[in-house]
Amino acid sequence: MKLNHPLTFVILLLSSIFAFTAEAQDQEQIELAQQYDDKGEIEKAKSVYEELAKQKKNIPIIHSRYFRLLINNGYLDQAENYVSKALKAYPANIIYRLDAGILQQRMGNNASAEKYHSEVLDEVRADPYKIRLVASHYIKSDMLEKAIVYYQQGREAASDPNLFALELANVYRRLNEKDKMVLEYLKYADEDQARITYVKNVLQNILTEEEDLQGLSNMLLDKIQEEPDKQLYNELLIWINLQQKNFYGAFMQARAIDRRNRSDGDRVMDVASIALENQDYDNALKMYDYIIEKYPRTGNYVSARRYKIKAREEIVKTRYPVAQEDITKLIDDYQNFIDESKGSAMGPSYATLEAMRSQALLYAFYLDKKDQAITTLQEVAEHPKASRELKARCKLDMGDIYLLINQPWESTLLYSQVEKNHKEEPVGYEAKLRNAKLSYYKGEFELAQGHLDVLKLATTREIANDAMSLSILIQNNTALDTTEAAMQDYANVELLLFQNKQIEAVFKLDSMLELYQNHALADEIHWLMATIDMKLGKFNESLAHLNTITEAYGYDILGDNALYMTGKIYEDQLQEQDKAMEVYTNFLREHPGSVYVADVRKRLRNLRGDFNVN
Repeated sequence: MKLNHPLTFVILLLSSIFAFTAEAQDQEQIELAQQYDDKGEIEKAKSVYEELAKQKKNIPIIHSRYFRLLINNGYLDQAENYVSKALKAYPANIIYRLDAGILQQRMGNNASAEKYHSEVLDEVRADPYKIRLVASHYIKSDMLEKAIVYYQQGREAASDPNLFALELANVYRRLNEKDKMVLEYLKYADEDQARITYVKNVLQNILTEEEDLQGLSNMLLDKIQEEPDKQLYNELLIWINLQQKNFYGAFMQARAIDRRNRSDGDRVMDVASIALENQDYDNALKMYDYIIEKYPRTGNYVSARRYKIKAREEIVKTRYPVAQEDITKLIDDYQNFIDESKGSAMGPSYATLEAMRSQALLYAFYLDKKDQAITTLQEVAEHPKASRELKARCKLDMGDIYLLINQPWESTLLYSQVEKNHKEEPVGYEAKLRNAKLSYYKGEFELAQGHLDVLKLATTREIANDAMSLSILIQNNTALDTTEAAMQDYANVELLLFQNKQIEAVFKLDSMLELYQNHALADEIHWLMATIDMKLGKFNESLAHLNTITEAYGYDILGDNALYMTGKIYEDQLQEQDKAMEVYTNFLREHPGSVYVADVRKRLRNLRGDFNVN
């Protein structure tokens, strides 16, 4: 037949049109069946699918939905006829054979079902791609145990004990078999150390209960005994101890890694930094002492010496009332460190400049030597080794000192300079937060809210939380009080406290408590009085205010803060461990969603002696 013959051309054209029309009609019917299925109009969907299934070419397109519709709605005989037709049309299709087995199992024909499953398994066992395909189909069919069998058989056939580790971990996760899940995640991370971060993130979301973390910890300790040279287990054990705030336990594992890697104490320094940030100063000190003793000729030695003084400083500042002689001793220690650094061949280091900054703040806030503090901060900011961020922080510190001496315009000038020059940086957000607080102190609540609304979205969680807390305080106590008198008085007290004028603040709060005893600020007033009394060493008076908050306002925003602080006073200041344990136990029962839960659990474990810190 010649294609240039007119009749031939017409026949071909008509054939193409008819074929295209048929395809279009089939597609319309497929979409119609899917719509009926989605709407739950089962009979209508089934009727359309039956017609479509009469043509072999439609089976691959409709199979998944049609088969599911039939078996999920009890049309098992029709499903058997359909699957028989599908297998006759496509005898090599693995999915259709799997579904035949699934159908036979649904019908109670277990021997027939197992025959299909076994035949498929024998065929795909040596092919990891097909194993994943088949196991995935079983998972979609909610036959998780079958998926496990296929993964394990594929692993055995490949003689690879880590094959399909992630897939198996995910299946065990769905089955809530946590021990098996964790073992598979360990295998997955063991194949590639870069995966450890992923595994940590997954486990953090799954192992939310204390006993889960302890179970993983025990498992890792066993693994370390079996394979002491495998760093993965030490790394994960560090992570678990950090989750539990068991910083001494993390120190033990970090020390082992540093010894193995000959890394001059880098991992110990990391853990020490986290302990310091989490206010576990005693264990931070242990770690810095270890670095100083074991790594005297390294860069970590200098940092450890500087941070050791910093840890001691935090201890001094949180043991009330703060002793002036302890502050003087800290200043002397900083000075010795600074002098030694300046006299070294390398000259002042970044750690030296940080020590000078810390020393200046002690002069300003504890010894009332503000001029000396400003002079030191200016020296640090102008030093060629000072980083851009350190210079900015020195400016913020000087702004704070000017606020101490009632020069708010100087303060806001410095804060604004840092905010302008460090936009979208943490130190820039800190500057904006200081400007917001300055507006708050001055009673410019609307302007303060403008700053705070931006800071609620800050990238630094701590800044965002501080902004949110101050914003809520202003909103809650100005919405119904159009005069804003109570809020202004309260802001004035907070400024007095910032300026270390605690006695003046107490007198002001006493009068406020009488004047505003039925105001929404009443619990906040008790909170400030409790804080001041604690810092003055009046612990019983502080506990009385905290008890008032717990009893009368326990449901409010300060309820968990008050109970947490009560426990800390009994533990840290009064050394009444039994009473502290009682308070912490009540805390966990009454405030299970509090941000303080992790620290309370850690304190309870310490008091019970769960952690071996000897």
